[in-house]
Amino acid sequence: MSSNPYATPKAAVADAPAPQGEFVPGGKGVPAARGWNWLADGWTLFKAAPGLWIGMIVVFVVILFALALVPFLGPVAQNLLMPVFMGGIALGCRAIDDGSGLQFNHLFEGFKTRFGTLVAVGALYLAGFVAILVVVMMITGASVFALFMAGAQPDVQSTGAALGIMLAVLIVLALTLPLVMAIWFAPALVVFHDLGAVDAMKQSFTGCLRNVLPFLVYGIIGFVFAVVASLPIGLGWLVLGPVIAASVYTSYRDIYLR
Repeated sequence: MSSNPYATPKAAVADAPAPQGEFVPGGKGVPAARGWNWLADGWTLFKAAPGLWIGMIVVFVVILFALALVPFLGPVAQNLLMPVFMGGIALGCRAIDDGSGLQFNHLFEGFKTRFGTLVAVGALYLAGFVAILVVVMMITGASVFALFMAGAQPDVQSTGAALGIMLAVLIVLALTLPLVMAIWFAPALVVFHDLGAVDAMKQSFTGCLRNVLPFLVYGIIGFVFAVVASLPIGLGWLVLGPVIAASVYTSYRDIYLR
């Protein structure tokens, strides 16, 4: 209760998460070395509650695996809900930052905070990926596209099919990269700055574009860590998974807040 009798009364409801800094629309460019710092800062957040982080990542993977078992609707649900989970994880990272502490239910906090907008981000990502597949089919042809989707290995003497699949892979990689850039920061931008799905994805793409070099450093180091984490039958991902999830937040904090 306030000690000031003239203070404006406050409702007994949870405050909306407020960013710890001034928002920079479109993000700011940072030095290339920051790519390493994002992972290092992610490790710092992980160390604040390692048991909770590991438990969250295990449950998250189990949920994704269970959804994958559902024909057709499962993969669709995965894409729609991924930003929801990432929004909750971002809120958990902010809780560590402000001293209130990570809680297991942060994993599901996105279902209560801007759920519709987060799902819309997932829907736009899914629509974009489907559009990419349509472009690939139009360029490479239906037969090559079918081989590509099936993951089939063409006959070594079928040079045309092999080249077609290589072309399909290159097109998918080239067109998926901008889509990933558009979704990378979108959940954090939605839950922290109340942006709409389209605006959040535009801001995310711009922030990534302004930081190509830091992301290159981040990607190279992350790839090395991923190889190491995969060696002991993948157990290293129990640590690397949370660190990478937290690094999305630390990179958002570095790029979009001043």
